[in-house]
Amino acid sequence: MKLEFLNTIWVVLAAAMILFMEGGFSLLEAGFVRTKNAVNVIMKIFVDLTVGALAFWMIGFAVMFGKDAFGMVGTTLFGHPESIVLSLQLPSAAFVLFQMGFAVACISIVSGAVAERMNFKAYVVTAVLICIIIYPLSGHWIWNEHGWLAKLGMKDFAGSAAIHALGGFTAFSMAKLLGPRKGRFNSDGSANVFAPSNIPLASAGAFILWFGWFAFNAGSTLDASNSSLASIAINTMLAGAAGGTSALFLTMKKFGKADPSMTINGVLSGLVSVTAGCAFVSQWSAIAIGVISGLIVIYATLLVDNLKVDDPVGAVAVHGFNGVFGTVAVGLFDKSEGLLTTGNGHLLYIQLLGAAVVIIWGLLGGSFMAKVCEMTVGFRASAREEDEGLDMSYHGIPAYNELERFTDLPTSLYNFEETTGITVATPKEKVRRDF
Repeated sequence: MKLEFLNTIWVVLAAAMILFMEGGFSLLEAGFVRTKNAVNVIMKIFVDLTVGALAFWMIGFAVMFGKDAFGMVGTTLFGHPESIVLSLQLPSAAFVLFQMGFAVACISIVSGAVAERMNFKAYVVTAVLICIIIYPLSGHWIWNEHGWLAKLGMKDFAGSAAIHALGGFTAFSMAKLLGPRKGRFNSDGSANVFAPSNIPLASAGAFILWFGWFAFNAGSTLDASNSSLASIAINTMLAGAAGGTSALFLTMKKFGKADPSMTINGVLSGLVSVTAGCAFVSQWSAIAIGVISGLIVIYATLLVDNLKVDDPVGAVAVHGFNGVFGTVAVGLFDKSEGLLTTGNGHLLYIQLLGAAVVIIWGLLGGSFMAKVCEMTVGFRASAREEDEGLDMSYHGIPAYNELERFTDLPTSLYNFEETTGITVATPKEKVRRDF
């Protein structure tokens, strides 16, 4: 009874930290997009936490964790996820809440890649579809004891494949079909850089994500008494630090500047890549995984640009490419089965297969959702909406309402000229912002 009490506290707190990561996604994306679209990305995160969470509770959880005779899809628990029977000393409600945080995180990966030009209604449809079928189905293959990849022995402790690679390649497919933002690429194939609106805001988002990642990884033990909690946590820290370090140094060498956005994404890439193996690798291996991931994110970002796929926040490079790398890295660095640690290549073959399956499913899933959106509510924002900014087009309010600060001033201020003879600029003359 005491262990169940401790497990309940641990898992509920971990779930809360994972759900708090949505605040990190909000700040990160709001800082990386242009000012006129900051409210829109935050509203999409609210969709993840509201519509997405409910969809996963009602249908997605059953698809993912329901019983299954063929290793493909769950067929029980629909509408009653709390009826799952666990082998752990943990209330089912705590497990459902924890898994809900993972589902919501998967949608949020897609959010950044389609930012600034996706129809808001289409995003609502996308959130529902990801939570009821796209994420739960491949998650069933990997994490359900009946899943066919799980039976083969695939290892993905906290979701480099099941969450990050899937979300990244779903995002790649949707971003490709959605097309780039207006003016992003020139006719000769060169790319125009759209400067992030607020790097400090994006940095704050990254710090929140880093904080939540300790629950993302260590919380996946689902057991407060698990002896690997500390090693999982320090592997998480080391990989994030190593990813940020290698990205920082590479940008200094390659571009002559210490690039903040690439450093942020280097940290996140290290965290993504160690998520699959955080419970299976040594601390030195975690550092090696992080260093490699920080290099991957920069070259993957350049590759995505060369493919003319517009990803405003780098979600495909961070989550897609490094989710795949992290999955494969388990087959290389696993302390008991890794090729580089034991000379045994069997696990590596399984990890490669699992990574390939997730890539293909993500690409197909993204294409399917894009088609559904196109046939129903419309996939892309109109040219007028994109020019105006999705904040005003879909939500009727800007992120930074400077004009309001002046139009709300007392009338006496506008009579200042009459009493002093000094000209006072009108609100429109006093405030001019490039959206």
